[in-house]
Amino acid sequence: MRVNPNQTATLLDALSQARREEQQALLELSSGRRVNAPSDDPAAAAMLVSNNDQATLTDRYQQSVGSIQGQLQMADSTLSSIETALQRAISLGVQGANGTLGDSDRAAIASELQNIQSSLLALSNTKFQGRYLFAGTAINAAPFALDNTQASGVRYDGNNAVNQVTIGDGHQLAVNQPGSQLFVAAGHDMFLAVTNAVQAMQSNTGFDAAVNSLRDAFDHVAAQRVFYGNAMNQAQAQSTYLSDVKLQLSQQENTLGGVSLDAAATRLVNAQNATNATLAAMGRVSGTNLFDFLK
Repeated sequence: MRVNPNQTATLLDALSQARREEQQALLELSSGRRVNAPSDDPAAAAMLVSNNDQATLTDRYQQSVGSIQGQLQMADSTLSSIETALQRAISLGVQGANGTLGDSDRAAIASELQNIQSSLLALSNTKFQGRYLFAGTAINAAPFALDNTQASGVRYDGNNAVNQVTIGDGHQLAVNQPGSQLFVAAGHDMFLAVTNAVQAMQSNTGFDAAVNSLRDAFDHVAAQRVFYGNAMNQAQAQSTYLSDVKLQLSQQENTLGGVSLDAAATRLVNAQNATNATLAAMGRVSGTNLFDFLK
């Protein structure tokens, strides 16, 4: 009969292994993850690092899209208000052309048109989160200011550049149009059109030309507004796409590093049973000698 002289060492190794399995199962249950360290699964751990990097980049793109969506909506809403103001100016111009109006009536219309001009100036200097929407890339300075040296009475101080925002890998979106293109483009200057309408009321002449200029300014702003509608659609489409990507990355992460709680709980119970059995065996071995085996 052979007697293992190293039973204690063997049992200690078994106890150590059982406790490692117990600790691993506890870690998986508490973290909800199968891969908590590269050594748990080197291949999966490497893929999880790549997955996490892509998720972080996707989060940044989502933040960019979220920030520009508010800006685009504000710009579109502002242009809608400008269209409404220009429609009122057109209506006043047509009304003022009525030959039965007296001087006081046209003076009242001229006064309202001047108020519309002030409203248009304020709308053109609209801010979003502290930045001017229609100043090109000169977003920290008011783009429009009163200037009696200009025929329209208004001066543009912004630039002609466009802001581009990265909202995906290799995907940039233009998020603004400069005020020089929107409101004071050659032949489509809405401030000049309103000024001409005021002068027509004051001089009682040139009504048709003034109304035509107002209509042209309105049509130009309406045509330019399409840019913002398209940009909002693109931003929304990209937002939906990024949400889908984020969901896929989350599912991949769960597949690579997630754990079955039932399986982990079973391993924990098995490891605890193995630990208890090993401890019991060690207790018996400590009171055993050669004569016990010879009985």
